Amino acid sequence: MSIKKSASNVVEKILTYEEQQAKINEVRSSLGTLSGKSSVYCSDASIARHLTARNWNVKKATKMLKETLKWRSEYKPEEIRWEEVAKEAETGKIYRSNYVDKHGRTVLVMRPSCQNSKSTKGQIRYLVYCMENAVLNLPPHQDKMVWLIDFQGFNMSHISVKVTKETAHVLQDHYPERLGLAILYNPPKFFEPFFTLVKPFLEPKTYNKVKFAYSDDLNAKKVMEDLFDMDKLESAFGGNDTAPFDINKYAERMKEDDKKMPALWGDPQSTLNKIPSFVSTKLGSDSESSDNEKTDSSKRCGSEPELVSSDDSKPLAASSGHPTEDVHGTKPEVFSSDNSIPVAASSRNPAEVV
Repeated sequence: MSIKKSASNVVEKILTYEEQQAKINEVRSSLGTLSGKSSVYCSDASIARHLTARNWNVKKATKMLKETLKWRSEYKPEEIRWEEVAKEAETGKIYRSNYVDKHGRTVLVMRPSCQNSKSTKGQIRYLVYCMENAVLNLPPHQDKMVWLIDFQGFNMSHISVKVTKETAHVLQDHYPERLGLAILYNPPKFFEPFFTLVKPFLEPKTYNKVKFAYSDDLNAKKVMEDLFDMDKLESAFGGNDTAPFDINKYAERMKEDDKKMPALWGDPQSTLNKIPSFVSTKLGSDSESSDNEKTDSSKRCGSEPELVSSDDSKPLAASSGHPTEDVHGTKPEVFSSDNSIPVAASSRNPAEVV
């Protein structure tokens, strides 16, 4: 076992496969006998993600996992169906894109300016539905997703610390290590102090996955080209797809996905997390896409923005976040196109450009 320091000065453990498996077995032993959906959820991959989120501390990971199992048994996220959340989805404020990135990661598009509800409960439930659907559609070699947040039309009325805090709580505590990258596209200048304000709600690992991208930044443009098929990417993010979001087509996709959910959770052999995140795998290219329904930058949602509260776990606009360790003073790196090598810092403030 060795250790390394992350960009946020958090010492991260690097374990061998055997050491990781031993800790997974420790957690499994601590959980005791599981049955039903809890048994399905607690695959080695799922346990590994909880361990990774808690820096391979068995006691902390076990506590986290037990709390998630309790939450899932009470909230029943896998039982949420389209009809229950369809109203929240009307404006395309959150939707699963019909393409994946070049690493095979599911892409969730978020448009905080399209908020159409004042119900915190309703917003969170729809977000959870979207997360469950995103996980359902992950390809065999991938267990993480990408968030694309479009800030066009975003204003002060869309900001809610309460919503962000709640969002962060759900996503970080109950969907650990599911976020691969969150791209905040063209956030307005007034968003910067708000992002600084919510940093304490974000774990260092989560914070470091948040990248700011601006359409007039050449480096950001190259990163988008390296990550996505530009013919499939929405024009709002610099892509070539100008098709507007079609709620009717999207509803049909979701209804079909809803039919798959019971079988996934009813099969004790189902991995849900097909390959453990600690296993080195070769990342694939784009998998098959579905119908074509996206949002175009020229055709915006018509609903009026409201000040609302929601919750989750990624550093986004008014629909993400998750409370945990304080990360004051940490500043994310500026990444190059391969999303791993630091490059010259951008003049943008306060975070990095993708």
